[in-house]
Amino acid sequence: MYAQIVVDVPTQQTNHSFDYLIPSDLTPVIQPGMRVAVPFGRSQRLVQGFVVGISATSKFSGKLKPIDHLIDLRPVLNAELLQLSYWLAQQTFSFWISCMQTMLPSVMRAKYQKAVIALDKNLQKQDLFQGQIMKILDNQLSTQMQKQLSLWQKNGLVEIKYLVKNQAKQLEQWFIQRQSYDYSTLLSQIKPQAKKQRQLLQLFIDNPKLKSISLKELLNKYHFTAATINAIVKKGWLAKNKQVVWRQPASQPVEATTDLKLTLLQQAAYQKITQAKDQVVLLEGVTGSGKTEVYLQSIKYFLQKNKTALMLVPEIALTPQMVAQVQGRFGKLVAVLHSGLSAGERYDEWRRIETGQATVVVGARSAVFAPLKNLGIIIIDEEHEASYKQEDNPRYHARDVALWRGQYHHCPVILGSATPSLESRARGQKKVYQLVKLSQRVNQHPLPQVDIVDLRNQDNLTAQPDLSKPLVSALQQCLKQQEQAILLLNRRGFASYLMCRECGYVPQCPHCDISLTVHLQEHYLMCHYCGYKEPIMKICPHCSSAKLRFSGTGTQKVEQQLQAILPTARIIRMDNDTTSRKNAHSQLLKQFETAGDILLGTQMIAKGLDFPNVTLVGVINADTGLITNDFRASERTFQLLTQVSGRAGRAQKEGRVYIQTYNPQHYAIQLAARQDYEHFYQQEMRFRHQAGYPPYFYLIKVTISHRSQAQAFKMAYNIAKQIKPVLTSSEQLLGPTQPTVARVKNRYYYQ
Repeated sequence: MYAQIVVDVPTQQTNHSFDYLIPSDLTPVIQPGMRVAVPFGRSQRLVQGFVVGISATSKFSGKLKPIDHLIDLRPVLNAELLQLSYWLAQQTFSFWISCMQTMLPSVMRAKYQKAVIALDKNLQKQDLFQGQIMKILDNQLSTQMQKQLSLWQKNGLVEIKYLVKNQAKQLEQWFIQRQSYDYSTLLSQIKPQAKKQRQLLQLFIDNPKLKSISLKELLNKYHFTAATINAIVKKGWLAKNKQVVWRQPASQPVEATTDLKLTLLQQAAYQKITQAKDQVVLLEGVTGSGKTEVYLQSIKYFLQKNKTALMLVPEIALTPQMVAQVQGRFGKLVAVLHSGLSAGERYDEWRRIETGQATVVVGARSAVFAPLKNLGIIIIDEEHEASYKQEDNPRYHARDVALWRGQYHHCPVILGSATPSLESRARGQKKVYQLVKLSQRVNQHPLPQVDIVDLRNQDNLTAQPDLSKPLVSALQQCLKQQEQAILLLNRRGFASYLMCRECGYVPQCPHCDISLTVHLQEHYLMCHYCGYKEPIMKICPHCSSAKLRFSGTGTQKVEQQLQAILPTARIIRMDNDTTSRKNAHSQLLKQFETAGDILLGTQMIAKGLDFPNVTLVGVINADTGLITNDFRASERTFQLLTQVSGRAGRAQKEGRVYIQTYNPQHYAIQLAARQDYEHFYQQEMRFRHQAGYPPYFYLIKVTISHRSQAQAFKMAYNIAKQIKPVLTSSEQLLGPTQPTVARVKNRYYYQ
């Protein structure tokens, strides 16, 4: 028997399967989807590979190498995911092996080691081997030792072997187990002075249902010593053994919830979703219209039919609130997958899904590859979000992968948003997708009143440049009434850049064509593209002037201004700087809910969050997204403003929104203030049609990069030269041109 194997060598020449001989002892157990270690290339080094097929014949006429060993005892990719990996590789021009690895937790990627084996017993006495037969080699070997090894290998005294190490490990812990004794009678056999031993037995007497307890808990929670526990184990009254435990993502205790009564609009949406079979349903609902409740009841419907459910959210910041709501309904059936988990937690959640213990998955972009079987429904919340697109290889869009899986399982895919992407909305209009609308908030609550504050008007300005008089007045009123506010500024750091007022010098990143952002609290200048940092300078390196000033603004600066105006306010800042720690998102949101007045943050706070006491939303600068050279700039600005406005007045109290801008007449800002998606859609579609942009055209971006600008430039023009002759009359070529930031991490870019 022969196996078709895709090896872990991501190059164009190896981007297909290779035939390997299956050793007779592996023939009964090997299956497609398993990982194996195979010799590859002339050096015979072992590499990891995925079995993608098994056959009785081979097209290769030469001598085939045998598989060295299995890494898995059961397939890690099922038949669906193997098919999906091949489709994804073709669709995104990626290496097949990269697509397969993307579907698995990072700990399941192979780690390679080089080992030297002493074939001569006398060599084992050498310092290198220290009496052992095998020594794992590292890069610390001296040149002399490397020469010696080379000589030994030439003379057949040693063998160099490549090892494939499986990093995926189950977590094991020691447990103390009850034995079949009457512990009440055993108490008399323990000396009165051995108080701790008596207390340990008493713990099992007081808890008759306690079969076993972890050693960690006995040591930390009950403060027993290892000596006390070992003394009882030695007597045979308790047993000590290792057990596999699941690493579970830390989450707040969740209260169980029950279904809410649906409104007539929600009921209609629920019925269309549950009857949709393999259709795509675009659920367009204004903010606060109860889309989440429709999702939850739809999931319940499919779970009752013994099917599974997948729900995607765009940001890790949204996961804690959404997970709490889903766990409130479905408890331990829910698994969570996102990049904020540790490698071990992610592996254990993946195993719970793969073994069928978890039948509902909630997660960010990569959760779309969750190994769920018998999918009944796929939900993509905030489907318009750009974060569903993976920006490095394989460059997949989670929505496209979800649509493929929906077709495979013949199940409905629900795309939910208050502001659908123009591509999805156009498909809804053309009846490619089924369009379902929730046009009113639950319980007929009004949408918040929105005020546009013109920052060009001097009467609106205060001593704090980023906070206008109307917004400051509203914040003071909000605090007075013991209500909460959310403030959005889509720019982190303290200031956009540092500038010398004498000569105009602005510190630039040495690796990227971008100015360094000021992070005042951390006392450094930082590049947000490559992470380069340097201390904030006090003297200009060009003219030696001390007249350096901070220009532009960021969340840190606004936080400082807020504290100056509202000294008693409890301000919680949420951006990439404050959420880098594990579980920081959920901790900050919990802190705001229980003991915060103002939540200040970047776009991660703009969508999906639901706090009943938030009555005020302020947008510090609505123009930050409009000034980018992206054809979707107006669409993204409209979406962001509409989403953040929807955070206000979601419960009984009415909401108020202040949008500060230098472009008060811009249609994206005017229509977002009215939450008028229909008019925005019509106007933006007209512009897209005139300019020849999606959704009227498909768009492919070819990016060329090189460490030499001349080489990148030359190659970009060569590629353009090859493309032009083969274009049809309905196809256009734009560029080649440089992107806004032409150099990143010392590479020059053309597109």
